[in-house]
Amino acid sequence: MQKYKKKLVAVLNGGGSIGEIMNALGHMSIGIGSGTKEKKELMMVDYIDGDGFSHKNLSELPFIILKAKKQQELVALRKKLLEKNINFIDYPNFLNLIGTFGDKEESKNFKKEDIGYLGIVIFDDWDIVTEMTKNFFLWK
Repeated sequence: MQKYKKKLVAVLNGGGSIGEIMNALGHMSIGIGSGTKEKKELMMVDYIDGDGFSHKNLSELPFIILKAKKQQELVALRKKLLEKNINFIDYPNFLNLIGTFGDKEESKNFKKEDIGYLGIVIFDDWDIVTEMTKNFFLWK
């Protein structure tokens, strides 16, 4: 396999409901894509099928989905990502209470010690992301 410069990884909360986790993954995926300054790094491809139909804007990059067994693992990962200035998007659990459509000012009612995460999506240097996520297992 070709070694890519960047790696795209999601680490998801294994204790959440599948519906909540998939919703969070969708929000984080849009966020990481829209927040990436150099769009060419996402390696977006338009695939044309045998009937001539286009399947647009799919990343050539593998998207690796990992599982955190405990909430504390996501909190610790997020802290390390911040310390090392790694590009990531998280999905805090308070969004399930206020809703993404709710008043965003309500998020100010939640302090660091009370916040858990449904997931984190990371997009940065391949080797650094590999090192940061090596203790997590593939989501199965």
